[in-house]
Amino acid sequence: MTITYILILLLTGAGAGLASGLLGIGGGIILVPALCWIADLMGYGLFSMKIAIATSAAVILPTAISGVWRHNKKKAVRWRAALILGPCGAAGSILLGARLANILPNDILKIVFGILLLIIAVWMGIGKTRALKSAKEVIEKKPSKINPVALAALGFPVGILAGLAGIGGGAVMVPAMVIALGFVMHEAVGTSTGAVAFISMGSIVYWIVNSQGITETLPPYSIGYINGLMWLCLVVTSIPMAQLGAKLAHALPAKQLQYIFIALLIYLGLRMLGVFG
Repeated sequence: MTITYILILLLTGAGAGLASGLLGIGGGIILVPALCWIADLMGYGLFSMKIAIATSAAVILPTAISGVWRHNKKKAVRWRAALILGPCGAAGSILLGARLANILPNDILKIVFGILLLIIAVWMGIGKTRALKSAKEVIEKKPSKINPVALAALGFPVGILAGLAGIGGGAVMVPAMVIALGFVMHEAVGTSTGAVAFISMGSIVYWIVNSQGITETLPPYSIGYINGLMWLCLVVTSIPMAQLGAKLAHALPAKQLQYIFIALLIYLGLRMLGVFG
């Protein structure tokens, strides 16, 4: 791996970590496109999306743990909700999502990923949200009501999408929690970050167990499709930046968080569909 690739990975990790802490996502919506691009450049184009999805899942776990620690200090994590969403999501990832990602062709995975991001962006943009001016209002406000059945019904399909696309699932959970379940934005971001950690565990387990014995020539230092060198370059910057992102999340108005989230989804979705080359 060249110095150029390493620098790109370090910057990508920083961006993913910042997005994870700031927006309550795992960072996979940034990690997967970047990892896929690098794997393509390195000559692994036939299965670059599998490398990207599996390695992204492995990066998301420590990044999410870093972010949720900061959100928890601000009392923005609803742990009862996170402990329902997370395990249900992990089950969806193991049983179906990651399994589909391992079967589908590379080009199909890119299209699925791009369309998914655009759908989420549109949904978030047209949905009516409950925005608060600051994280302080989350603490002072009566907590959102917890509906275990609704959370479980959300967690399992989110896990399927997370395993399929190599994301933590926060890109789906945050809009759903705000629009459908009545969570305020800061609360949704913090709780989603906690759930993402559990969901990423499910994806990691699947890829470690089911990508052994593959016949493709993979990059050096790989455990199945999870590449250790890429992982290390990414987590070195993603973990501290997740702390910064979580801190910024509690300083920005909820509406601003929502607009940043939508803009990022649209750009990356179009990029995966080849609009920007």
